[in-house]
Amino acid sequence: MSTLEKNINSATHMDAVTLHVGDLENMSSYYAAILDMDPIEEKSRGREVHRVLGRNGVPLMRLIATPDLPGVDPRQAGLYHTAFLFETPASLAATVYRAAQDTRSSFVGSSDHLVSEAFYFTDPEGNGIELYFDRPRDAWTYTGNDVDMATIYLDPNAYLQKHMDQNILNSTSIQPATIGHVHLQVGDLNQASNFYIDRIGFERTTSIPGALFTSAGGYHHHVAMNTWHSGGAGPRAATLGLAEVSILVPERNDLDLLVARLGDWEHSDNGTSIIMKDPWGTPVTVSLPGVTTEELLER
Repeated sequence: MSTLEKNINSATHMDAVTLHVGDLENMSSYYAAILDMDPIEEKSRGREVHRVLGRNGVPLMRLIATPDLPGVDPRQAGLYHTAFLFETPASLAATVYRAAQDTRSSFVGSSDHLVSEAFYFTDPEGNGIELYFDRPRDAWTYTGNDVDMATIYLDPNAYLQKHMDQNILNSTSIQPATIGHVHLQVGDLNQASNFYIDRIGFERTTSIPGALFTSAGGYHHHVAMNTWHSGGAGPRAATLGLAEVSILVPERNDLDLLVARLGDWEHSDNGTSIIMKDPWGTPVTVSLPGVTTEELLER
């Protein structure tokens, strides 16, 4: 297999994140309030209700109302945060303001990461959220092959004062927003590397103590993994929180190359998506573009 074939397509990006939730209406209204996401479609499956939320008609999240599951355990493998990417500092500032105004949010902190400016919250059921804006790639710096990233204090009040735009605050729903990356809690970084780099095909971009960052096409990261709270964690028990990580690749050939990299790793292939589980039991789906809400609801 050539070097190119070992790496996932450089045009790969993240797709809608799926969460198991205990209170579907509260979680839906929360994400509607802070991110201007609207319900697009929903479907009942047994005791579960699957609801797709999106912005400008683009699916960003699927919430699965799952009765009787225990809450998120921060010591187990699962979601560290879902990161929503904005195109301008003004759009980011408006969303941060909305999130801060919602009493159901817990503000965790804010950082200048050199490659990006980021604000962190926790949703009503304990799922991490990052809201961020990328600096231009030509402003990124590198040490060897590693992109330079740091955690420098970013004053949230000063940022809002500098970038807040009332017109954007009144029209956040029409501002572009995407899933920029997903940060996971894992039990072991070597196992995580074996799956997300060797099998899925992401490339290492940098690492810090207890964390590994990977991406396609030289981005600072599409999937990050850490063991800060979850070192040694085994397969996940059924809980609220992360239910699926979704990735989009451009062509069917990319799925064929993924199957080759997976080898004997258990997976299924329906022609437009490859579905597998990572070493901790988190479902990971790699799909072609054009995933419909109907397809999301059927997973």
